[in-house]
Amino acid sequence: MRAFRTTALIGAASVALSAASAASAQEQSLSTSSYGVPGLIDMPSARMQPDGELVTSVAILSNGVARTQLSFQLTPRIQGVFRYATLPDFLPVGSGFIRTYDRSFDFRYQLFREGRLMPAVTVGLQDFGGTGIYSGEYLVATKTINDQLTVTGGIGWGRLGTNGSFSNPLSAISDRFDTRPGFVPGSSGGEFSTGQWFRGDAALFAGVEYRPTDRWTLKAEYSSDAYLEEEARGIFTRKTPLNFGVEYRVNDGINVGAYVLGGSEVGLNLQFGVNPKRPPQGSGRDPAPRPVTVRPARSDIPEAWTTVWVGNEAVETAVGTTLDALMTEAGLELIGYDLSADRAEVRFRNPTYISQAQAMGRAVRAMSAIVPASVETFVLIPETATSLAGGAVVLRRSDIEALENSPNGAAEVLAVAGLVDAVTVRDQGRRYTEDAYPRFNWNLGPYFGYSLFDPDDPLRYDIGAELSASWEPVRGMVVEGALRQRIVGNRDESNRPSNSVLPRVRTDTPEFLKTNDPFIPYLTAEYFFRPGKDLYARTSAGLLEDQFGGVSAELLWKPVASPLAIGLEVNQVRQRDFDGLLGFQDLDATTAFVSAYYDHGNRFFSQVDVGQYLAGDRGATYRLTREFSNGWQVGAFATMTNVSAEDFGEGSFDKGIFLSLPVSWLTGRPSRDRAGVEIKPIQRDGGARLNLRHRLYPQVRDLSDPQLGEQWGRFWR
Repeated sequence: MRAFRTTALIGAASVALSAASAASAQEQSLSTSSYGVPGLIDMPSARMQPDGELVTSVAILSNGVARTQLSFQLTPRIQGVFRYATLPDFLPVGSGFIRTYDRSFDFRYQLFREGRLMPAVTVGLQDFGGTGIYSGEYLVATKTINDQLTVTGGIGWGRLGTNGSFSNPLSAISDRFDTRPGFVPGSSGGEFSTGQWFRGDAALFAGVEYRPTDRWTLKAEYSSDAYLEEEARGIFTRKTPLNFGVEYRVNDGINVGAYVLGGSEVGLNLQFGVNPKRPPQGSGRDPAPRPVTVRPARSDIPEAWTTVWVGNEAVETAVGTTLDALMTEAGLELIGYDLSADRAEVRFRNPTYISQAQAMGRAVRAMSAIVPASVETFVLIPETATSLAGGAVVLRRSDIEALENSPNGAAEVLAVAGLVDAVTVRDQGRRYTEDAYPRFNWNLGPYFGYSLFDPDDPLRYDIGAELSASWEPVRGMVVEGALRQRIVGNRDESNRPSNSVLPRVRTDTPEFLKTNDPFIPYLTAEYFFRPGKDLYARTSAGLLEDQFGGVSAELLWKPVASPLAIGLEVNQVRQRDFDGLLGFQDLDATTAFVSAYYDHGNRFFSQVDVGQYLAGDRGATYRLTREFSNGWQVGAFATMTNVSAEDFGEGSFDKGIFLSLPVSWLTGRPSRDRAGVEIKPIQRDGGARLNLRHRLYPQVRDLSDPQLGEQWGRFWR
């Protein structure tokens, strides 16, 4: 049962999300093959999922093979897949069997979209960076004949070129395509097997899908896969190259299919699809904002426009007190304000809305209700939870009054708004609210920890209680910590010793999980400040994460109107004791990185980190993220250092994918809380970084352009 525990957890979570998402479905998920891509039974098709579609599929065969796939439609033409497979391997008679756990990635690119006469054409790499068990490449075409009939045909290489194979047609280009190097036994796997791509013999595959109703689909295919791996393991006997299947669509996010494979095995395929563009609660359940309060005409009530209040302590204090209450009503925290005869500045925190632009829209409404009529200029300065201010947005009050109900009001406000660095905003007597500093917050709640892909148990988890607290004695200084107690779980049961030849900066992780006593995941004192225009800075000391403590410093250059940011980070740390309390071990590490962040537009952004990692290795990490307008983030990363694949160990180099889901997408209620998961094929010591809680760029990115402008459509929400 252990082999299917990961499948069960992912499947259960996906069912819940898929069922909810289907309620507001737009484009529906396409049927997937047993390899998690749009396709037939085992063979792929050329079709692509709707843009942004996240599909979890689970294929279970009667011979004990199980595959769990997570696929994401990164763009309308590009799809990526992560696969975790379990394969039994029968031993001599009476000895039972052992299991192989395999992790792999796929990449697909659609060369041509389907037209009236033209079929869709897609090229794909299957298992291009794993152990090679499922390694293959293909070029496939798919044409929809009518609403009921779709046909597919293609040519495959590698695993997809083993049945009915013939000489590689690409040999006409170069004889290097004649032969395909095999996977080297004993190698660490995980490398990009470019020397195998589209090489060796090829074979044809084809299939048809027939939909008699909107919910039922019948499938048949001629497979180019001879299943040599499974036959060698003694778990499959192929009697025919024909496979047959039937599929039922439960709703627009959930499909259930059954199939007969090779005339000898039966299987079940479960598919769960969600999409950031299909929120379960539609456009959301945000509370209605108060309307903009429009000033009376100067000619009608001239006394309302007087400036005699300027310098009157009682009046200005009363305005601040009422403004504080209105901001709280809007879900915002007023930190400080500054009033003059024609200008009002507010500094505030946004603990509620995923979009800073939406928070600004709520703030200007609150200001319009209480700020004296003579004030024409509004200056809004949102701050992070660590008191960092990025861009200051300057608006004319008359524009706010005129454009609230305009059909294209948000864009029109953006067109007349000014954006400057908050450091350049003059302090003309700024007041801070009474409860701004010192600030103290605490929370008691559950925590959930997980570990994936342990060969002895693919899913391990812990559930427990966490008491956390933070104290801000003065502006910019944050002292925070947490105490955890595990209640139930099995992460402490992992007994696989580290075989790393590098300093064990991460492969000793199981040792940190074995304590049954309370432990401290972090305990830090940090100071955040703006040393100058376009600059942000952080210094940190203490138990920086669950495995390392020490000191850390960071400097970030990020102009408010630039898509580019540059950061510098230096850390001197020591490994903590395994009990997770205040002691340390003898392993010291120095890390230093120069980082470049770039917003490409269309909600894609990149991060490149170059420097020295925890194990002393040096290299670079590239991270690509796609973010949707509602806050979903999906991406991938890879790290290459001067550690050889042999010294790195299984996996050859550090890589993975990640998903960050805003809670507001699921509930429809405004919230800045997020739930996320990072999936690595394996955790090794090479390419390891500190898990710092408050790096600068993620904090300030949405306080300036381009991110702030991309969110501006929510200004009047």
